[in-house]
Parts: sequence; C-alpha cells; structure tokens
Amino acid sequence: MAKVAFLGLGVMGYPMAGHLKAKGHEVTVYNRSPGKAAEWVKQHGGKSAPTPKAAAHGQEIIFACVGNDDDLRQVVTGSDGAFEGMAKGALFVDHTTASANVARELHAAGKGRGIDFIDAPVSGGQAGAQNGVLTVMCGGDPAPYAKAEPVIMSFARSCRLLGESGAGQLTKMVNQICIAGLVQGLSEGVHFAKRAGLDVEAVLDVISKGAAGSWQMENRGKTMNADKFDFGFAVDWMRKDLSMCLDESRRNGAKLPVTALVDQFYAQVQEMGGKRWDTSSLIALLDRK
Repeated sequence: MAKVAFLGLGVMGYPMAGHLKAKGHEVTVYNRSPGKAAEWVKQHGGKSAPTPKAAAHGQEIIFACVGNDDDLRQVVTGSDGAFEGMAKGALFVDHTTASANVARELHAAGKGRGIDFIDAPVSGGQAGAQNGVLTVMCGGDPAPYAKAEPVIMSFARSCRLLGESGAGQLTKMVNQICIAGLVQGLSEGVHFAKRAGLDVEAVLDVISKGAAGSWQMENRGKTMNADKFDFGFAVDWMRKDLSMCLDESRRNGAKLPVTALVDQFYAQVQEMGGKRWDTSSLIALLDRK
C-alpha cells in the first residue's frame, strides 16, 4: 500500500480518491474549496491538507485532477505547489485533461528536482470514476509508470503507457476527436428517426447490436431522445478539449474537418444556454424549431 495525496476533488477526483482509500492506500486530499475536502474526509477517512505543498509532503505518489493547464501549473509549481513539498524520488501523476505542452513542461521541471511526472488523462466520465472503471492513457518514463500503474488500477479497468511525456494527453485528444464525430452522427440518426416517425428506442435497440453500435449509443441514445442532458461531461469542458485538439493539429499538420465543425456546433449549444449540458446535447441543435 502506498502513501498518496490527491489534489482536486471535483466530479472525477472525489470518487477516484475514494477508491484509493477503499483499496487500503493512505490518502491525504487537497481541494481549492476546503469544505469539499472536509466532506471527503468525513465520508472516507484519511486526512486533508490546506495546500498542495502540505498534501504532498512525505507522500510517495501525488495524484491530481484539476480543470486546465493554468490550474495544473498552480497546484504543481506554484509557491505552495506540490513540487515544493515533494522529496526526490517521489512521483506526480496528473489525471487532468490538459495540453501535451504542459505535460512536457512539468515533466522537465520535475526532472530538475529529481521528481518523476506522468501525464495520465482518463476516459469514462463521472460514472467511470464512481464505479472505478476508468481508462487511463499515460505518457512518461517506464520506471515511474511501472510504480504508478498498480496504484492507478484502484480506480481503473485499463491503464497503459503510450510513449514519452505528452503521449497520454495526445491519446486523450484522439479519444475526444473520435467522440465528437460519434456524438454528432448519433444525434443526426436519432433526429432522423424522430422525423421519420419511427419508434426511436426500438430503432436504437436494433442497430446497437450491429455495426452502428457504440458506447454513446448504448448510454446516451435513449436520453438524447428524451431531451435529457444532465449526465456528466459538460459542453464547456468538451470545447476546452476540442480547442486543444485543434491547436495541436495546427502544430502537427493533422486535418480535422469534422472536429472543427462539431466544435462550432458545441459553440451554438453554448449560445442556447447549454454550457453545462452534457455532450449529447448536440441533438438539441437539430431538434430546435
């Protein structure tokens, strides 16, 4: 069992940290809003700390799951950041969906201090975090990854090292690119079925068993048909992720016409008031009168 800290107790981090405690690891938590950390300790046990630096002190592995690049820099390299409290040989594992650039930056900063850094964004959403079945995509050096993997599996069903620093974040971008196209296609299919006067749930049940089947169809098709969009990953966050995908594509020369188009559709959902709707809300654009 490991001595660990977890920084960031949002909809993903809160249950992820809980799984670490349930698996027997010694867990110290930090959250920008202290009340959430106190709530977590009351529910799970363990300890809370007032700063990332204090949370990281004496820990073998520090996990983080925060909002974006700037949030990540603050909790890692700020004046009260985790690196200030970590000893040489300690390991930082970042589950934030962030840019590949910030992953490489923090990996290099850690090396200068004798600290290892793994970028490890996740897929599976809030339900995956709550059920401990996330998919984790990692970038970094093999030896620290080998140290991290068995602990990460406390809240994951799959974890893999994809390459050097930044590879985890690049793989998460591939994930989001694929999801964007799938959700738009599913939205159009459900919308078409409605306009054709078909029994949408029956149609989804049939085609989900064939080549059109997907996680999105199984988990979001019926809720899309019912105009329910309160199932986790918000449009605001998806636009943040797609922006990083498009930025990276401009650097590496990849062509992402569908991703760029779907990003603009999500912008229209935001204008409709759907900033906090989940990503399946693309259908709302098609169904609006």
